[in-house]
Amino acid sequence: MKKIIIFLLIGLLTACKNEKPKVVKTPVKPKTVYEYGFNLNNYKVIHDTIKSGENFSEILDRNHVEYPKVLEIVNKIRDTFNVRKIKSGTPYTILASKDSLEKAEVFIYKPSKVRYTVVNFKDSIISAYNGKKKVKTVIETASGIIKNSLSEAMDKQGLSSYLTSKMADDIYAWTIDFSRLQKNDKFKLIYEQLYINDTIPVGIGEIKAAYFEHSGEPFYAFKYLADSTLNIPDYFDDKATNLRRQFLKMPVKFSRITSRYNLRRRIAYYGNKIRPHKGTDFAAPIGTPIMSTASGTVIAASYTRGNGKYVKIRHNSTYSTQYLHMSRRAVKVGQVVKQGQVIGYIGMTGNTSGPHVCYRFWKNGRQVDPLKQKLPAAKPMKKEIKPSYYKFIEPLKKQLDSIKYSN
Repeated sequence: MKKIIIFLLIGLLTACKNEKPKVVKTPVKPKTVYEYGFNLNNYKVIHDTIKSGENFSEILDRNHVEYPKVLEIVNKIRDTFNVRKIKSGTPYTILASKDSLEKAEVFIYKPSKVRYTVVNFKDSIISAYNGKKKVKTVIETASGIIKNSLSEAMDKQGLSSYLTSKMADDIYAWTIDFSRLQKNDKFKLIYEQLYINDTIPVGIGEIKAAYFEHSGEPFYAFKYLADSTLNIPDYFDDKATNLRRQFLKMPVKFSRITSRYNLRRRIAYYGNKIRPHKGTDFAAPIGTPIMSTASGTVIAASYTRGNGKYVKIRHNSTYSTQYLHMSRRAVKVGQVVKQGQVIGYIGMTGNTSGPHVCYRFWKNGRQVDPLKQKLPAAKPMKKEIKPSYYKFIEPLKKQLDSIKYSN
């Protein structure tokens, strides 16, 4: 009897060992994703790009919104969002219902990585609003040794071309001739890199400080607001000297010189005859803003057959400037303008074979070559501000000096 009981117990224990435990699976709850003010889990999310020739009505029609509803949407949002101005190549997102109809309820237009417009027609109340994604600013540094050109040194490190143009056309425009750089010239930068979603770069903010070593000579630059009345920051060196001149180097950003001041230039437009060219031509696409190179008063805003639409500005008793071939003027006679203010836009009016601005420069009533003038420096920093300035740049200078050069 005891043997039978022991045998039954052994059998029972063996059966328990062979029996696999039951695994209870807990369903994984999808991660809640909020974007543009919506819980995306509640919608079918459709990402697309506006095709060439496609319009707002066609996009909504394809996503099951009928024409009467589209017309109502367009009329309700016209003050916030003009659907006729949507551009091909621009991405958009549609939030559609999750039912069998998959009908669009929200349209999100994204003209840039940061800016967007939301059109919400889910309910009877139709609304539209503009928004911006949160941008994170991170202070970053860069450095390099030049072998051929500044742009090449920047490109090899994958740095933004904006940094190149900012250094050459703004910070050091009147201090260093970037067309005559020497091999082994060096640079260092402290600048703001802008990100969305912490990892996606969306542009460059301010260049806070820079260092350039040209032919063995050091050039520091620190961005500082020295005049709270004008509220325009400038770049100053380590001795508080303003690096800017009274005049900007050129009236158009990111342009190139296509024709210089030349009293014996042969002009193709006039049959290759020799005619004095008393201006400097800066080429740029039609519609590019033209800036006043210095503060002053508009003394002419008119049109002639040769000059096209133009603006002329008197800066003081010594200097005046003129800007020709505009597509559109942005100032009127008698208006006071500041340095860098937009006064018109690049065009092809008057006698011209391509889009550009002809920049003319007067000194004591005589037209001269602006690129050969030793122009006065901008307004110097006030003595009482200098102690604050030196305190401000001290940590930046130490940081610049500690940056190692990247080949």
